[in-house]
Amino acid sequence: MRDTGEYLFTSESVSEGHPDKVADRISDTVLDAFLTADPYSRVACETLVTTNRVVLAGEVRGPGSVTPEYLMHLARMAIHDIGYEQDGFHWQHADIACHLHAQSAHIAQGVDAAGNKDEGAGDQGIMFGYACTETPDLMPAPLYYAHMILRRISEMRRNGDVAVKGLLPDAKSQVTLKYVDGKPVAATSVVVSTQHVEGMEQAEIKRLLHPIVASTLPKGWMCPDNEFYVNPTGQFVIGGPDGDCGLTGRKIIVDTYGGAAPHGGGAFSGKDPTKVDRSAAYAARYVAKNVVAAGLADKCTIQVSYAIGVSKPLSVYFDLHGTGRDVDEVKLAKVVDGLVNLSPRGIREHLHLNRPIYVPTSAYGHFGRTPDAEKGTFTWEKTDLVEELKRAFGR
Repeated sequence: MRDTGEYLFTSESVSEGHPDKVADRISDTVLDAFLTADPYSRVACETLVTTNRVVLAGEVRGPGSVTPEYLMHLARMAIHDIGYEQDGFHWQHADIACHLHAQSAHIAQGVDAAGNKDEGAGDQGIMFGYACTETPDLMPAPLYYAHMILRRISEMRRNGDVAVKGLLPDAKSQVTLKYVDGKPVAATSVVVSTQHVEGMEQAEIKRLLHPIVASTLPKGWMCPDNEFYVNPTGQFVIGGPDGDCGLTGRKIIVDTYGGAAPHGGGAFSGKDPTKVDRSAAYAARYVAKNVVAAGLADKCTIQVSYAIGVSKPLSVYFDLHGTGRDVDEVKLAKVVDGLVNLSPRGIREHLHLNRPIYVPTSAYGHFGRTPDAEKGTFTWEKTDLVEELKRAFGR
């Protein structure tokens, strides 16, 4: 996004009950099950969900104690936790099939450490990290508020709050913000589509949601009433996997920066940390966030690239978008190289990624979340490099 003039920018979010997010949740449930049994398990799990049917497929390498029957049970429990007890998608009645098979030996030999060879990347690819000063969590504001709206509705629904009585798990939001000289100043439109029980009227749902959305946005930011769109089709009774097929990894922009930053194209859910699609994207966000948190720049984009079976990144690129405060990007790259080992092994060990910490990432974004020291989640959101970065640049 540019830093001059006036413009509008939009991002969307989807709830944990959106079909693609149901698939992401199940894939990360499978991953966490393997990592609980063996922290060095290899997992690449894809999930398909549709009307009363769930299909697990992909490649794994892990202990035999993690049986297909156990994984199918966990998938059922994940659906229950999300809240699906509908005729077209019910946690008790859905047919679940597991087609996970052993990881290719050719991939394994490229990834495994052996002799003088370090752990290699699980695939080739490019990954991006981003941070900016638009919100307290150093995330782009449109996505930040789109996530926040749905998270609040979900929390209220799960807590049995009468203010959202009748609303069901599947939901989407979209927030358009007006920017003036690179700073967000107000919402010009907000869209919320939420599944609901039969008989609720569109006007009633809009009345329920208006105070939730208005109180989630900063004071004075709420859009005009005629730009607040709730269930624009009028009815949203049939939803979730019964209304639309869901697949793992189809919400990669929702998962990252809402379109405000580049994306390398790789999805996250269901992949163990040898897959740099996931781990290197986390590391790039970690570095970018620390650069911005240290006050070195208002915006920071990082690109890293890898080749399958090769341990070191092929390239590391920094862009401070002209917001750097007497910071040379070449020097910054050298400083970061001394602070963080961006090899797959280095990332895994620095961010403690070989743990069952991934289910919470499967909805409402992988970034801009609060680290939990007790559970070990979202370690890539820590700002523990700030003091060293400041010292390196004489701050």
